[in-house]
Amino acid sequence: MQTIHDHFTQTAEVMQGKTLFERPGQPDISFARMRDMVERLAGALTDLGVSPGDRVAAQIEKSPEAIALYLATLQVGGIFLPLNPAYTGSEIDYFIGDAAPRLFVCDPAEAAGHAHRASDALAVETLGADGQGSLTDRAAAATPREDVHPCGPDDRAAILYTSGTTGRSKGAVLTHGNLTSNTQALLDCWRFDANDRLIHALPIFHTHGLFVAANMALVSGATMIFLTKFDADQAIDLMARATVLMGVPTFYTRLLKSPRLDRQTTAGMRLFVSGSAPLLAEDHRAFHDRTGQMILERYGMTETCMIASNPYEGARIAGAVGMALPGITVRITDRETGTPLPAGEIGLIEVKGPNVFQGYWNMPEKTASEFRPDGFFITGDLGTIEADGYLRIVGRDKDLVISGGYNVYPKEVEEAIDALPGVLESAVIGLPHADLGEAVTAIVVAKDASLDPDAIRAALAGHLARFKQPKRVIVVDQLPRNVMGKVQKAELRRLHAGLYDQAHA
Repeated sequence: MQTIHDHFTQTAEVMQGKTLFERPGQPDISFARMRDMVERLAGALTDLGVSPGDRVAAQIEKSPEAIALYLATLQVGGIFLPLNPAYTGSEIDYFIGDAAPRLFVCDPAEAAGHAHRASDALAVETLGADGQGSLTDRAAAATPREDVHPCGPDDRAAILYTSGTTGRSKGAVLTHGNLTSNTQALLDCWRFDANDRLIHALPIFHTHGLFVAANMALVSGATMIFLTKFDADQAIDLMARATVLMGVPTFYTRLLKSPRLDRQTTAGMRLFVSGSAPLLAEDHRAFHDRTGQMILERYGMTETCMIASNPYEGARIAGAVGMALPGITVRITDRETGTPLPAGEIGLIEVKGPNVFQGYWNMPEKTASEFRPDGFFITGDLGTIEADGYLRIVGRDKDLVISGGYNVYPKEVEEAIDALPGVLESAVIGLPHADLGEAVTAIVVAKDASLDPDAIRAALAGHLARFKQPKRVIVVDQLPRNVMGKVQKAELRRLHAGLYDQAHA
């Protein structure tokens, strides 16, 4: 098996001077230049004592050098551990204590705050958004390393920590086989090749930006138009010379607010991909109306990389995430018994394939509890596979509302609310209730004018069974989201936990 690093070096050998990173206002970086950067960083890692199996933790801003550090870690047989730059010192304490990295790389501006971490067991180096820092200084002085530590499909390549909204964060261990197989499946399914020019505006400490977008370009020989953040006007300008945009739903919401988004400005684009959070069906339809193009929505998670995708050729259905990628099996099971369910019934989504992670770092019991005896991973998502074969996500199992003994699937209620005039989006949660156990509660964002909560409840009365109807509707300015655009329902439950206290029920 060839690793992502192996594929990159072979591609770089062929592409040589072709641009890998195009950066507005900055010099381009070719495949050959990137390969040299990787080999020098690999030499620096070796000088710092990084051995096969050692973890390299990186809490750094997005840059080509950050991608090079990832590849260099793979080259020396290390395990890459990307961390959100927004994490606090106490959160970093946990990750370092849990993963025990050999090297921790931080932003130069944060160096003083992390200096105390340095020890014989942990080297601390810096790397900034401009590519400068003590690590690149070391790389410039190091002897480039050309040899590659041999790795098999089951060898560990990366650890990605889950968001930790319930309990402490878990480190999902991804193997070289996981990364390579998933990248190859996506290249085939999305017809992605060296002719593509990808607008890359995603963060690179997350599966979507690193293991989907960046890996696909590194392996295929495509060019990344590498942006530190997403700006709708800039993205529209770039579409004249790009072919693909991979984004989160927030990207498309912002694009739709621009009057410049139309068939002419998107004429050269062949593919718009959305993931990491559900795309509003209204945005899906509006984007098609404005551009003539259908957004391709896909489904994945930290522990599995990508699982399913709407087809490149064929119907891309709003509210559906398509079918399992080649080599991957998806099934729906009863959430209590684990028994596979027939088409059309809602249950737990389980997945098996070369994309599924090895387990949680230092958590053997948690790992064992997440897998069925036959090897299927229990995703924790609820969904259904309809007769048309498309997978539809209903919500997270932990977000299921059980009210008066009845199961209420939040997405069904949210879709009914989102279809009402004046509603931009909604989030449905369950809150403690003395009589019902949990009360269905809707948090709603208005489009542009004030909404009457009672009118929303009245409008739903004719569409939803009584037990599904929200007991309360709360209108807010916006929903809390994480960096990838996912609504943070745990935060909503915390904010409104006492809503149905007896004194107010």
